[in-house]
Amino acid sequence: MPVSNSGTTRITVLADSDTRWKWGALTASRLTGGDPDTRLDGRLLRGRATPTVRQLEEVGVRADSLREVTAIEFLREVERETPDVIVLALVGGAVQAVLHGLARMAEDSTAPGKRPVVVTGYVGVVYEKLADGLLLRHGADVVLANSRQDAERFRAVYEGVGADAASVTEAALPFLGGSAYEPHDPYTVVFAAQPSVPESREQRTYLLRRMVEHARLHPDREVLIKLRSKPGEHTTHIEELPYQKLAKGENLPPNCRLVYGNMGEVLDRTDLLVTVSSTAALESLHRRIPTAVLTDLGVREALGNHHFIGSGCLTSWDEIDAGHSPEAAPEWVARQGVAPDGTYEKAFDEARDRVTALLAQPALPPIAPYYSLTTAPGYLPGILARHHLGPDGAPLPGAPAGDREPGPVRQAVRSAARGAYRHGVQRVAPVIRRMGEL
Repeated sequence: MPVSNSGTTRITVLADSDTRWKWGALTASRLTGGDPDTRLDGRLLRGRATPTVRQLEEVGVRADSLREVTAIEFLREVERETPDVIVLALVGGAVQAVLHGLARMAEDSTAPGKRPVVVTGYVGVVYEKLADGLLLRHGADVVLANSRQDAERFRAVYEGVGADAASVTEAALPFLGGSAYEPHDPYTVVFAAQPSVPESREQRTYLLRRMVEHARLHPDREVLIKLRSKPGEHTTHIEELPYQKLAKGENLPPNCRLVYGNMGEVLDRTDLLVTVSSTAALESLHRRIPTAVLTDLGVREALGNHHFIGSGCLTSWDEIDAGHSPEAAPEWVARQGVAPDGTYEKAFDEARDRVTALLAQPALPPIAPYYSLTTAPGYLPGILARHHLGPDGAPLPGAPAGDREPGPVRQAVRSAARGAYRHGVQRVAPVIRRMGEL
């Protein structure tokens, strides 16, 4: 990969949650091929899901610098010290806002075409809001698809609305790896929990009780409930009813435990992964670990398990209790970019070549998102305003200056506000909903 005049390729990752930081930082590493002459700067978009220190440590990715920013602060920093590559590991609306901010900055620049290469994509399975999320990401130089299937779907969406699809680049999830599956003693069943799937207390309690029943039915097995976050923490999606809270009303048998930690390390001791639709299923399949995608609550778009139709993994707890261990369909797995046949090592070659070619250009073309005041005048301004940007991509009057690190008082107020928000989501909101149902 070409380097800047300083002799070092500078990549900045802007992420808004722990899982997106993991995706963004590891994507940056894949794009550089592990080149030691690369500087990785991490920026965490300030919001409800800004990861805690514990969550960042669990991801295990180290950056040369790491701090919280708003979108305005980030844009001003890029204007002062332009990196070679920016990886936007954000929700779609935030990606669109940053793209318009960068486009406006380039228009005002005295050096047209002197801008970073912009890369974005998805942290896992794309099972909802395909068109909405994709069009909010349009305008980046590289839109990474995690599989051949996703690449085909992405191009079809862009071409279908008349948008340029050249940015779509087939790759894979950057965090796949680990040793191939070997049986363990004791046999270990791991349930990969998700913050928002399913949503209702009734269904989440049902899943928890089935795990407990499976542990009692098979006392020779370990049953681990792999949790995404500790109480008070947020991930990419809001978790109103954490399993830790639900488990307080259950008498867990000795062989059934709640666990935290890096998913890869948990998979090191897994004999059967069970989930509703977690991306952990793809990590498991990559390592040839038997993987069960539950049908107990139906096969529905709202759950995301419809993505696994044809995989051979769709299974119920009754079948698991009876000893069933699913076998994934090789053709399906190959189309998901997780085939454990050695091709994964080359999965990022196309993306790396594309970024290298873009960096080698003397000037880059203007950033031109599909959404503009011509194509979406009733939608785009609201997206930009959430990040204090006007319809033209310029900062709105009164936007935070961001010229200095927040002092201790501001940090304390921000921490208290975030805690209050999480309390409202996890405690107050469910109570209000229950009262409304009376």
